[in-house]
Amino acid sequence: MAGLFSCNQKKTAPREAQKTIKPGAERWLDTDGQHINAHGGGIYIEDDTYYWFGEHKIAGEEGNRAMVGVQVYSSKNLTEWTNEGVALAVHGDTKSMLQKGSTIERPKVIYNDKTGKYVMWFHHELKGKGYEAALAGVATADKVTGPYTYLTSRRLHPGVYPKNFTLEQQQLAATALKDTSLKRPELGRVGAYLVRDYEGGQMSRDMTLFKDADGTAYHITASEENQTLHVSELTDDFTKVTDNYVRILPGKRNEAPAVFKKDSTYYLISSGLTGWKPNPARSAKAPTIFGPWEELGNPVRGSEEDLKKTFRSQSTYVIPVLGKQNAFIFMGDRWAPKNPIDGTYVWLPIKFEEENPTLRWLPEWDLSEFD
Repeated sequence: MAGLFSCNQKKTAPREAQKTIKPGAERWLDTDGQHINAHGGGIYIEDDTYYWFGEHKIAGEEGNRAMVGVQVYSSKNLTEWTNEGVALAVHGDTKSMLQKGSTIERPKVIYNDKTGKYVMWFHHELKGKGYEAALAGVATADKVTGPYTYLTSRRLHPGVYPKNFTLEQQQLAATALKDTSLKRPELGRVGAYLVRDYEGGQMSRDMTLFKDADGTAYHITASEENQTLHVSELTDDFTKVTDNYVRILPGKRNEAPAVFKKDSTYYLISSGLTGWKPNPARSAKAPTIFGPWEELGNPVRGSEEDLKKTFRSQSTYVIPVLGKQNAFIFMGDRWAPKNPIDGTYVWLPIKFEEENPTLRWLPEWDLSEFD
């Protein structure tokens, strides 16, 4: 699509109902015949309906900045998607951190049973500041499709160290931070960036949310200059993090985290750090969300090209399928950085081999894959 796609765009005649999922198709059309505009997204499920929240992109060089906000679509079958409009809109007010031209990435939504609020978290960067802010943004709504009211954006855990970062580790990290011979991976492994950001708060970039069966919710994010993932328990109202958090896979350079749970095991699919370019996926599992996390390697099965580029995609979420036991869908993006609105999506069924998640290419498939 060559131009700006807006929720006010003139609608075309309804298209024929989509019955299958076609990973990597040039256009994923909504029920109005428009390319679905929900990148870096996540799925929230309520009753019999899936809600897909994602970054609204526009054409051209400005496309990866938030010129519109977060879009939301709804579906009852994962193939026919109705455009529900802009869930979270950027502001024209230049004094707002959420102003037009800032960066909103990886929006995720969960529901808080105690407050009756829908809570959205996202990676937020300030206008004109590149990726230096590394903030976690929060918004809430009374209705799942919004409008969401922006609350704030902040660094996480100022003045608090992770539960699994000992005093000895703190001392070693502080020493490493002064060693000019050490490179970024080693600084990340020992926690030097964690110590550097202790007072002002920890960085948050690519992120996801996970709400467990007991109602406790967690924020999982790439932190410490993208060198280490942090898992943080959320407060009772889901709008802040508690002091209960840990570092996982320190220095392993993971981003694009997607977390899900099968039976009593927690799984993670993520990617390496190559910017907009695809790279080999990673996977891990743990008996608790705080770990210990065991690395499982690349979940992709297929050609050498598939292994190297994860089917030319990057993870963003894992969808549990309604009405199917232990059925999960890998949700990924094919980025188009030169014209971001052209980005498309790769969704594939996750299969398990010896209790480890695997991904294989299917050019077209439906939910009977889980029967």
